[in-house]
Amino acid sequence: MSRICLCLTGKTLGRDLELLEKYRKLIDLAELRVDCLDPDERFLIRSFPEKAGVPVILTIRRKIDGGQYIGGEGARIALLSKGLAFADANRRRNFAYIDIEEDLDVPSLEEAARTFGTRIIRSYHNLQGVDEDLSAKIRSLRRVGDEIVKTAVMPRSLEDVIRIFRTAKETAGIDKILLGMGYYGISTRILTAWLGSHLTYAFAAGEPDISPGAPGQLDPRELVKLYRFREITPKTRLFGITGFPLAVTSSPLFFNSVFSMENINAVYLPFPSNSIGVFLQLAEELGIGGASITVPHKEAVLAALVFRSGSVQSIGACNTLVQGPEGWMGYNTDALGFSGSLLGFMKRKNLRREGVTIIGAGGVARAVAAEVFRLKGKAVILNRTVARARDLAAPYGFSWGRLDNQGLELMEKHTDIIIQTTSAGMEPEVDKDPLELYPFTGRELVMDIIYRPEMTAFLKRARNAGCAVLNGHDMFLRQARYQYSLFFKKEFPEQLMDRIKI
Repeated sequence: MSRICLCLTGKTLGRDLELLEKYRKLIDLAELRVDCLDPDERFLIRSFPEKAGVPVILTIRRKIDGGQYIGGEGARIALLSKGLAFADANRRRNFAYIDIEEDLDVPSLEEAARTFGTRIIRSYHNLQGVDEDLSAKIRSLRRVGDEIVKTAVMPRSLEDVIRIFRTAKETAGIDKILLGMGYYGISTRILTAWLGSHLTYAFAAGEPDISPGAPGQLDPRELVKLYRFREITPKTRLFGITGFPLAVTSSPLFFNSVFSMENINAVYLPFPSNSIGVFLQLAEELGIGGASITVPHKEAVLAALVFRSGSVQSIGACNTLVQGPEGWMGYNTDALGFSGSLLGFMKRKNLRREGVTIIGAGGVARAVAAEVFRLKGKAVILNRTVARARDLAAPYGFSWGRLDNQGLELMEKHTDIIIQTTSAGMEPEVDKDPLELYPFTGRELVMDIIYRPEMTAFLKRARNAGCAVLNGHDMFLRQARYQYSLFFKKEFPEQLMDRIKI
């Protein structure tokens, strides 16, 4: 079973011990990053394994490999040796592992490690990308049978992540640590059981003086509580969400919470990708059973579907994929999620006699427009690219225009309800207001499909003017429940909603 290693990057041994104590119940071992210690602290490392009380990896990572050590190799080797040397005849606890880079060839150090019962991790780091033949690199690292080979690479796209998972299959049986760093590598840090990887590295997130030991490390609590790392096996069913940049999503928290409560052997992961085609390749590689599709792929994914639900056909956008016997089946849960949320808020059954302004013309806007039309509302669609607004409005006989002063004039008969469907207001552009030219009167009902942050700049301005406001939180929960029903072909267990904290 894969294990969680807490990467300790404090400036003092005392601080590292504090962090270790905080996470002790969640981890299996620790890595002492000596390169992050203050210089005077480095001479005291020999005592650390005894104080730690868990297996510890001794690592002094050089700057060129992503660490903080900038001294000479002679001094680094002396420090590594000092960490292994016994301080007294009582044979205190040793470092369980020592991390030695592939180009560090010091036979006496390796002999000392084996003499003291310290296992060698032979490591390779590529901070620039993923090696073309990563399997060959892993095999080349092996020197002695009891060594663990470690390859940490930096995927620059989801295509690189596919290469990492394929490499795992090609090197099955080799005792290894295999992971992808950075933004794209999150799935490899969670699915270590799938990779046949010895461990995953984590760090103490949220501590102001602590940085991750490498880009992309997660907090142990996130691994254990959110992704249920301990329960993941090669038989665990996979689901996920893809989009780009996929900076903000509560979908993993929702679905993994439900899986835990229902005792379902499944995990839901984020898979950032700027290409829906590449995500589908990864989904095929991993056998992903279903996926949520978000910006900007809701329209592009249509070409890959072997089945389109009626809502997908009419709306022209898909936010839910289910793997069928012949390929991907596409559905849209945004539509009912939106209308259920808005009508519930208004305590209405339709939008008859309501004038509606829809901001945006992307995938969510398509679902919103379709529902406004179905519910007998009249709308104007405003978008930065006016041609997209026109194309979306045409089937419904809606008005359309650009997000400018002329567009504001078109809003005059459509301000009972204003619905913001773009990503403006999400991180990193939290101060962005897509309708900043419009002066709210306080009579409008204003909805923003964004739910994080809870109150966007757009909604704040509307609320301050006296408007009734609604964010996208309830819509998100509704559409996610519909997705669950599609993934598992059964009704969502509504009694769980009071226990899900999002």
